[in-house]
Amino acid sequence: MQDALAAMQALATAEGRADPYPHYERLRAAGPVAPLGEGFAVVTGYAEADQVLRDASFRVTDAVALDRAMPGWRTVASWQWLSRTMLWRNAPDHTRLRRLAGSAFTARRVAALRADVTALAEELIEPIAAAGGPVDFMDEVAYPLPVSVICALLGVPVADRDWFRPRAQDLTLALEVFAGDPQELARADAASDELAEYFVDLMARRQREPGDDMISDLLAAGAEGRIRGAELVSHLVLLLVAGFETTTNLLGNGLAMLLDRPEHLARLRADPALSAAYIEEMLRLDPPVQVTSRYAGQDGELAGVALPAGTEVLLVLAATGRDPRRFAAPADFLPDRPAVPSLSFGAGAHYCLGAPLARLEAQLAFPILLEKLPHLRSAGVPTRRDRLGFRGYATLPITA
Repeated sequence: MQDALAAMQALATAEGRADPYPHYERLRAAGPVAPLGEGFAVVTGYAEADQVLRDASFRVTDAVALDRAMPGWRTVASWQWLSRTMLWRNAPDHTRLRRLAGSAFTARRVAALRADVTALAEELIEPIAAAGGPVDFMDEVAYPLPVSVICALLGVPVADRDWFRPRAQDLTLALEVFAGDPQELARADAASDELAEYFVDLMARRQREPGDDMISDLLAAGAEGRIRGAELVSHLVLLLVAGFETTTNLLGNGLAMLLDRPEHLARLRADPALSAAYIEEMLRLDPPVQVTSRYAGQDGELAGVALPAGTEVLLVLAATGRDPRRFAAPADFLPDRPAVPSLSFGAGAHYCLGAPLARLEAQLAFPILLEKLPHLRSAGVPTRRDRLGFRGYATLPITA
C-alpha cells in the first residue's frame, strides 16, 4: 500500500501529472482494485472499472455525498454548478437531464454534421499550408474546430468562441481530482458565474429570435417548464464545455502521437480509411479524460476488496486502457489490434453523450490535416496543461 500511496502523492504534483503513466503502473502493482486507507480505493483494472461504471449501486458524486464528505461545499459556486448538471446527479434526476441533453447528440444530428465538420476542418487547415511557417496546432485547429461545432449545435454565435476558451478551462478546475486549491476554485467560481450569465442572456435572445439550434428547440418545446431555470442554464454550460474540451484534447494528444511515430503518420496519410482505428488507439493510449469517480451506495466488494457503503472509488480510465490482462503490448501504439472498446468515454448510464461527435470530428480532421500538410512535422517542444483529469496540450507547435 505504501508505494500506491506514494504514487497518489506523486500525481498530486505538477511533475507527476506531466507523465502520470509510471505512477498509474505503481498503482496497478497494488492490484486492479487498491484500497488506500479507510473510505478510498483506486481502480486500474479494465474489467473492474467497467463493472463499476455499469453498476447503478456505484453512484456519481452528488449532493448527498458532498454533504457527508464536505459540508461546506455549497459555498463553492463551481461545485454548486456541477451539482445541478447530470455529471453530479444519479437517477432519477440524471435520467431526466440526460434525456434532455440527448436531443443535441442524436445519431441523425451527428451524422448531419459530417459535411459541416469537413468544411470547417478544411477552412482551418488550408491557411496553415499557405503560411508554411510554425503555428500552434492547439490554437489553429484543435480548439476552434470542436468549439465551432458545439457553438453551431447550441446556437452560440461563432464570434464568441474565443471568449469561452479561458472560462471553460478555468471551470474544469472544479472537476480535477485534487480540486481544492482556493485560487483555482476562485477561478472556477468566476468562470461558472460568467458562463451562467452568458447563457441567461443568450436564452433571452433565442426566446425573442429563435434559430435552427438546440437552445431554440428546447425553448420551443417548453424545456424551461420541465427543468428548473438554474438547472437549464447549468445544463447548457455543461454541453458547451463538454462539447469541445475532450475533443480538443483528443486532437492534440492524437497528433502528438503521430508526430512521434512518423511511420504511422505516413501510413494514415496513405490510407485515410484507417482513421477510425487510429482514433480508437489514440483514445486508449492517452485518453483526454484520465480519471472519473464513483462512491459505493451500499456495502459490497470488488475483485475481493471490501467496499463499505460510502467508499470513494477513483477509476483511472487511462490505466484501464493499458491493462495487460485486456490489451497485449499495452504501452505500444498498435491501431491494428483487435477491436476492444476502451473506457475513455466511460460506460453505462453516464457514458459520454458527446462521444460520437468527438469521434466524428477526429476521424474527419486527421485525414484532412495529413492531406493538406504533406510535410507536416513538429516545430518545437509542446507544452502540457498541468491537469490530471483532463489531459491535453497547452501548445503543440507544427510546421507544414
